[in-house]
Amino acid sequence: MKIALDPYMLRRTPLTELPATVAGLGYEHIELSPREDFLPFFTHPRADRHTVAAFKQALRAAGVSVSSVLPLYRWSGPDEDERAAAVRYWKRAIEITVELGCDVMNSEFNGRPEQAGRSEAMFWKSMEELLPVFEREGVRLRLEPHPDDFVEDGITAVDMVRGINSPLVSFLYCAPHTFHQGGNLVEIMEYAGPLLTHLHVADSFDHRASSGLRYIVNPPGSAARIHQHLDIGQGEVDWPAFFGTLDRLGFDGIMTACVFAWEDRAADSCVYMRKEMDRYVSAWSPRG
Repeated sequence: MKIALDPYMLRRTPLTELPATVAGLGYEHIELSPREDFLPFFTHPRADRHTVAAFKQALRAAGVSVSSVLPLYRWSGPDEDERAAAVRYWKRAIEITVELGCDVMNSEFNGRPEQAGRSEAMFWKSMEELLPVFEREGVRLRLEPHPDDFVEDGITAVDMVRGINSPLVSFLYCAPHTFHQGGNLVEIMEYAGPLLTHLHVADSFDHRASSGLRYIVNPPGSAARIHQHLDIGQGEVDWPAFFGTLDRLGFDGIMTACVFAWEDRAADSCVYMRKEMDRYVSAWSPRG
């Protein structure tokens, strides 16, 4: 199993200094999430071959690897021009991932929940174009449902992954999205079974609690989705159930710390998350 860090809170750290910074926080692996000078949100990658080469050198020097690359594009958006552009961005992101010596990418379903049918059609259209590229390059893809995507429910997301019907595509369970996925984390992870290959670890509050008034959004009836990525223990995710289920399933994939809430204490948060994940994993039953 790889324990990785999503360094989004450290995105202002110069790219070539990032690996040494991550190593200093106790991690050997980076899940490379969007940053403006490399893979920005929703636009074409900025990295050229010189940038990639310099980053690879910094990774080698720090003894750190890229466990996965996380791009976010509108590949399921209802607008065809945006969808086609997203496919082009994906193709370049796949090239960069291969250049980095990484064979895992993860992302979200994207699309619009109020246009779920059209978004799903766009998703399958994009997959028809991109799956052969993943297969040709030997890059594995992990997908997660996300609040405000056309797929938000965990069980539905697992079924979507099954429908892709490729050994290269599997399921990512994102713990801070637990309460938007249905709240039934044990059921979802067990339902995914061997398709569960990737985890995002952070805490969150159950927005459904207190008669739906845990968070108050104005105007009333807003369709906004609210959640946060907190340190373990700061929210309401059932961590004993989470890690206990992983233990029963014999999870052996990528486990990424992805706290976003504490840029003012980013280093302390990253160190704490590594210690907590190690503490839970060390209690797992030994495998024969």
